[in-house]
Amino acid sequence: MAAAPVLPASPAPIPESAPVSQGARIVNAFIAPAKTFTDLRRNANGWAWLAPFLLIAVVWVAFVYTVDQKIGFRKITEDQIQIIPKVADQFEKMPPETREQNLAARTKGARYFAYGKAVLRFAWFALIAGVLLASFKVGAGADLSLKASLAVVVFASLPMLVQLLLGIASLLAGMSPDGYTPDNPIASNPAYFMNPADSLVRYSIAAPFDVFAIWTLSLAAIGFSCVGKVKRGTAFAIVFGWYILLALVGVGIAAAFS
Repeated sequence: MAAAPVLPASPAPIPESAPVSQGARIVNAFIAPAKTFTDLRRNANGWAWLAPFLLIAVVWVAFVYTVDQKIGFRKITEDQIQIIPKVADQFEKMPPETREQNLAARTKGARYFAYGKAVLRFAWFALIAGVLLASFKVGAGADLSLKASLAVVVFASLPMLVQLLLGIASLLAGMSPDGYTPDNPIASNPAYFMNPADSLVRYSIAAPFDVFAIWTLSLAAIGFSCVGKVKRGTAFAIVFGWYILLALVGVGIAAAFS
């Protein structure tokens, strides 16, 4: 009787990749972003955004504290008033006592709002995540959830850490307080070298050409490409398309107040 043929053993199933730690995801967002976003696709959870968000919030508070100590929100508020000629003119026409009260109130509000951004930024991230989720689903048929979209947006925002840390370093090194604004803390875009009071429109046109903004947008495009299984070119077109639209809206608002 012939021996039964020996059948090859069935290949063992390939195990799913082990989840990458949040620390590794954060580091990889800077040096190997596709790894971070591919891991988010495989092992996403509803709280994947929390660690990078908390890190951004903590560094932001440290930055605002340094701004408050080295520049002072009164100085920043005075400079902001001068940016818009109509507001500056109205301010100059106030009686001295009223002007001082108004300035004190504005300074207090600016300080509270600056610190509050550490938490309020989450609402901005959530809004962006919702808009991009709808855009990728409708425009590219992406396989995407809101929690994954939020995670991509927050991880893509990590370059802000570099910008804020450089901002802290420049303040500690003795940066001039004249014309300083926390929204544009270092020379990462042409608007940094311009005085917005000279032309708010030109300033608004130049500000979007920012190294850190472009870095963030590129990470977001890579992230949505990996997580949503969308062509890389399509992802870049959607992300940068929204950014250009918002930049144009900003220029329009600047023109209206000029």
